[in-house]
Amino acid sequence: MTADRQPPYPPYETTAGHGTGAPLVLDRRDGPHGEVVLRRHGRLLQIIANGCFLMDTSDGRSERLLVRAALEELDAGGGRPSPSVLIGGLGVGFSLAQAAAEPRWGRITVVEREEAVIDWHRDGPLGEVSSGALADPRVRIVRADLLAHLAGGGSGGPPGGEEPYDALCLDVDNGPDWTVTEDNGSLYTPAGLAACARRLTPGGVLAVWSAQPSRAFGEALRNAGFTRVRTEEVPVARGVPDVVHLATRPA
Repeated sequence: MTADRQPPYPPYETTAGHGTGAPLVLDRRDGPHGEVVLRRHGRLLQIIANGCFLMDTSDGRSERLLVRAALEELDAGGGRPSPSVLIGGLGVGFSLAQAAAEPRWGRITVVEREEAVIDWHRDGPLGEVSSGALADPRVRIVRADLLAHLAGGGSGGPPGGEEPYDALCLDVDNGPDWTVTEDNGSLYTPAGLAACARRLTPGGVLAVWSAQPSRAFGEALRNAGFTRVRTEEVPVARGVPDVVHLATRPA
């Protein structure tokens, strides 16, 4: 790449690149859950939902940790060959890129309810972040509400007749303590956690991203029957750190 042709997006592990002017709207969609917007601010890409900032491409450390920590937790529990993972929420693509870059993962399923977000990865600017992961033969994108996907189907086995997953890596809204979209909160209720447990293999790992630590959510995980409940934090210079809550379905 020549010096006068700068990449349109930043190196995705830096907080540099915020523009000084107004953000530029690249796409705006009205969907069943409200308005979603993709915009560029300087060299960053941002997703806005119903007027509230959700995420951008400034720093993907915690989203990558979500997937990496789940695999490490599986290894700590004895490991398994070619474990399967469900990623709840495509977002800007950091978690998917992390999973696809790890050859040890087997089946990789991504559940995303916003068609616009999927389009922005398939044919739009966010494809740069997902780094071609959508073309990986292990990857399947499912357009669906996450809780409906987890809880759907009959009661005699895994919903929809699908095999359960070895890991669930869920990045929905801002985490268990505050959600932009009201019905997203149901994922973190006892019924939502029970649905997660049903979709996990014995000894499988649930990893949940949160914009802040939540002691109450840790207790909710224990009350739902999960074991080895703990958190990993992403260090920050100031403010509240992002957190990954980890829990294991008993074997």
